[in-house]
Amino acid sequence: MVTPEKSLSTALNARTIGSGNETIVLCHGFGTDQSIWDKIIPLLAENYTLVLFDWPFSGAVTDKSLYDHAKYTSFEPYADDLITIIDEMDLKCVTFVGHSMSAMIGCIASTKKPELFKRLILVTASPRYINTDDYEGGFESSDIEQLVSTIESQYENWISIYAPIAVDPNDVASVDKFHNCLKSMGAEVAISLAKTVFYSDYRDMLEKVQIPCTIIQSSNDMAVPLNIGHYLEEKIKGVSTLEIIDMIGHFPHLTAHLKLVEVLKGVLR
Repeated sequence: MVTPEKSLSTALNARTIGSGNETIVLCHGFGTDQSIWDKIIPLLAENYTLVLFDWPFSGAVTDKSLYDHAKYTSFEPYADDLITIIDEMDLKCVTFVGHSMSAMIGCIASTKKPELFKRLILVTASPRYINTDDYEGGFESSDIEQLVSTIESQYENWISIYAPIAVDPNDVASVDKFHNCLKSMGAEVAISLAKTVFYSDYRDMLEKVQIPCTIIQSSNDMAVPLNIGHYLEEKIKGVSTLEIIDMIGHFPHLTAHLKLVEVLKGVLR
């Protein structure tokens, strides 16, 4: 479908690839852009219609004014953007695949307009990153404060340290891919986005999610402990299943893409 020249979907580089009765929206996470899905696109496009776009924080978006620091202080505005893009592209009953922060964004959007979604596939998702007395998110508040401080003062140095930890130090090409995406996003946006992501808490929202969910988790993810997958499976109101991929890192679409596609095709079948 041709979208209006000044539509949000056009501004965010939305595009459709492949053909098939099933429409899959692939939604990237923190610090990346739609190219992060490049390895799995050819493996899905033969049988499915794929929809991709870039979030306003992405370095791939030309109009830098689209990322309003005052607006994007929570995931709700992103969920509204997602709904707008789906509506503008006249999509119906989509399968939503969201990585990391986008998984929670998809959940929020599904509570606002459930008729748009057939199923949600949540890839290395977390509703909250900071530990509490009765919840293991993976980080102490001091860890996140240190992370934000380092991004503010030593962005390029932080990228060099964070990229191999988040991805998989054994996969140099994928580390470089994430490194370059982070660099193109820029420090100012990264600081704002990191605060939004790492201080978020959407645990209470999970009981409102009624769309069937598949939770895909890495067996060894520095950002999302293994218990989070079980937590999501327990708390999401709709029917949910948990799939654990044996891998290192937070990016199965980069470092374990064949395993990820196998799981996705199993879910879609």
